[in-house]
Amino acid sequence: MNEFDFIRSIKQSTYRNSTTIKGIGDDAAIFRQPYQDIVTAVDTFVDGIHFSNKTMKPFHVGYRALAANISDMAAMGADPISYLVSIVVPSHYSDQGLAEIYRGLDVIAKEYQLDLIGGDTVTGEQLVLSVTINGAVMRDKVRYRHLMEPGDVIFVTGTIGDSSAGLELLLNEQSDLNGAEYLINRHRMPTPRVKFAKALASIDRIALNDISDGIASEANELAQASNLAIYLEERDLPISNALKQFTRNQQLKYILNGGEDFELIGSVSPCNWQKVKQIAKQTETPVVIIGKVREEGKNNGTVFIKNNNDYNKLRPSGYVHKN
Repeated sequence: MNEFDFIRSIKQSTYRNSTTIKGIGDDAAIFRQPYQDIVTAVDTFVDGIHFSNKTMKPFHVGYRALAANISDMAAMGADPISYLVSIVVPSHYSDQGLAEIYRGLDVIAKEYQLDLIGGDTVTGEQLVLSVTINGAVMRDKVRYRHLMEPGDVIFVTGTIGDSSAGLELLLNEQSDLNGAEYLINRHRMPTPRVKFAKALASIDRIALNDISDGIASEANELAQASNLAIYLEERDLPISNALKQFTRNQQLKYILNGGEDFELIGSVSPCNWQKVKQIAKQTETPVVIIGKVREEGKNNGTVFIKNNNDYNKLRPSGYVHKN
C-alpha cells in the first residue's frame, strides 16, 4: 500500500470530538479548547523491547499504546481529545499487520471519543510506534503528584499486578492456567480510569499517578514530588481472584514491581474519602485505601510498607526486607 492510500485508509469520515476543527488532510491539525488547560503526553513503543509477536498481536500493539496515553490523561484529571501516531514500519511488515495496529488504535479511540488528527509514517529496520495524545482539563483542576498533604489517605483503583502476571504467562506460554485469559487481557487491553478521574473534579485537592511501573515506583514518585512519607499496608493491596493462585512472593513481585496495570494511585484528605467512594460507585470503579501520608522530616520522600507488623522501606526498584 502506498503512503497516500494508507492515509486515506486511516482518515476518519467524521470527527468524534467537538473540539476538533481539522484533522488529517492538511500540513497540521487544529483543535479548539476554550477556558481549559491543554494537557499532552507521548509514549513510544519499540518492537522487541516493549512488545513482541509472542506477547502481542498487531491489534493489541495499537490498542495498548493508546491506552497507555489515555491513562496519562486520567492521571492528570484530563479529558482525552485527540491523538497523533508516528510509526516506523519495517519493509517486511505486512499491510494487514499495519491495518491491525490502526484498528487497535481506533477501537479504543472510539470508546473514549478521540480523533486521530495526524502523524507520520516512515520505513525503517524496526517497528516503532509513537503516540502523542492531547487532552484538556478545567483550570486549576490538574491533578499533580505534588498535591499530597500530611494526613491524606492513599488509595488505588482496580486490582494490581494482573498485567505483569499476564505478561509472564505469555512469555512462558502458560495460557491454559486457571484465570490466564483474564490476566492476559489485562496486559493486552487495559482499562484507563478516565471516567472516574474526571468525576473527581468536584474535589478541590487530590494527587494522582497512573500505575505504569508498579506500586513501588509510582508511590515513590508521589512521595518525592510532595516531599512527604507514605506508609502502605501490604495486606490492603487489592488483588484479583486470578492472581490469588500465585504464591505471595509472586503476587508481591507483580504488584510492587510489575506495572502496566494502568490503574490509578492517589491521595486525598480523609474528609473527602466518602466523596471518592461515591464517585467510584457511580463510575463502577473499584477503589480501596492502601495507606496514609505523613510529615516525617528526614523520612520525607520515602515510602514504607508494612509486613509482619513492621514497616520496611519500599524502593522504586522493589521490596526491601530488613536483615
